[in-house]
Amino acid sequence: MEAEALLAIFDSAFQDISSSSSSDNKQWEVTLYPIDCDDEDESDSVNHVGVKLCVDLPEEYPEVLPNLDVENIKGLGEEQRQKILSIAKEEVESYLGMPAIYAVCEAIRAWLVDHNIKGLDDQSMHAQMMRRQKEKELEEAQEVQKFESQQEAEKISQAEQEEQTVRKRREEGTPCTPENFNEWARKFEMEMEEKLVLEQEALRKNEKSSKKKSSNFAAVAAAEEMEKRLTGYQFFTQKGGTSNMDALEKAVEEAEAEEGDYDEDEDGDVAIDGLDVDEDLFDDDEDLDDMDFDSDEDDEDDDDDDEVDI
Repeated sequence: MEAEALLAIFDSAFQDISSSSSSDNKQWEVTLYPIDCDDEDESDSVNHVGVKLCVDLPEEYPEVLPNLDVENIKGLGEEQRQKILSIAKEEVESYLGMPAIYAVCEAIRAWLVDHNIKGLDDQSMHAQMMRRQKEKELEEAQEVQKFESQQEAEKISQAEQEEQTVRKRREEGTPCTPENFNEWARKFEMEMEEKLVLEQEALRKNEKSSKKKSSNFAAVAAAEEMEKRLTGYQFFTQKGGTSNMDALEKAVEEAEAEEGDYDEDEDGDVAIDGLDVDEDLFDDDEDLDDMDFDSDEDDEDDDDDDEVDI
């Protein structure tokens, strides 16, 4: 089953050579390059390194570790080959008891991708020194990346723990005690007082603005009224007074009409709004002699009689 899976993944790069081997164990070979290419010419141009992983599987596999070997195909020296072989052995040990060949192939390919440069097979002192320096820089970068990933994982785990704590607190709720209730009541009263002060200030500001607007409105109205009034000159001149005189005359006529007309009939009587009045009754002054008027002397005598001796 593992051989079928590897054949499906790597296609022609996977070979089962068990039938051509004299050993009773199953033997596989996997050709690995940094970049997979269908064209050989393209593969030669983009891939500067390449290896072949040789696997010898005992009958007890996967309960027993398989025997691994690495062959250099392109661009690697013996030092790099031994490095790749050590990576493969470390990886297969971590998968003891499970199918591990695919994981080993991926670990080798990852190393090839990071070292896909020309000149790795150069065994000169200068080339080896440059390779060591680059490997050191690469290891430092990997350590930094690993540290950052760990920090990120810790942050996520810490955030998850805080979220779980908050969720648990919400589910359980906060028990109400006299202490926390008094604290809550104190804060609530302070908030209400602050809110009341703010509302009062806002109300005072609104009253001031409304008074100011009303006073301005009254001043504008008074100014408009003064503009509409006639001046003394306009009132008594021909231009301004004619209409006023006409109005006054009209008012007098209306008043006279309301009081009634005074007409005389043939006998000399005066009719006031249909009422007949005889003027002769008021022309005779002799009737006034019959009137009894007290003289001033009588008034003085009356005053003397009222006096009382003291």
